[in-house]
Amino acid sequence: MRTFSLLKGQPVFETKTGTKIGEITDLCITGNGTVKGLLVKKGVFFKQTFFLDIQKVASFGWDGVMIEDIMHLEKLKTIPEYTLTHQHSLDGIMMLSKSGDSLGLLKDVYFQEELGTIVGYEITDGFFSDIKEGKQVIESEKPPAIGKDAIIVDVNENSLTNEPLKGGS
Repeated sequence: MRTFSLLKGQPVFETKTGTKIGEITDLCITGNGTVKGLLVKKGVFFKQTFFLDIQKVASFGWDGVMIEDIMHLEKLKTIPEYTLTHQHSLDGIMMLSKSGDSLGLLKDVYFQEELGTIVGYEITDGFFSDIKEGKQVIESEKPPAIGKDAIIVDVNENSLTNEPLKGGS
């Protein structure tokens, strides 16, 4: 398990040839809050964005993402439902509990790479609040309701913490 911010910018390598294919630029997130795939920038001068299905990733290392075949990259034909930093971005969207309490603004997500399951959300109340109190992490076992104005998560009082989620990849 890791955050998107740790994955962003990582190189993607083909395991057959050891060739660097591109680098991770974003996550493709479905409306029910799962990571469907990764956006990969490829090219030297004329960079193009490709979609990589999360199920086609051979492994997620700390220094690179490995795929078996370059053919797993698909030209991006349609705009993803949601991303973290590109079109239909969720970065900075208000997060609310099902009871209607404001939790903060979404900054990052914790997800299980192999499954694409988002298990936590890093939220912020702003730069000065982050310095003073640290960023907060919300754990949620149920999928969120993602809308254009807010993300609604089912949280209990024990799921809000200032500590990063535990787990390794």
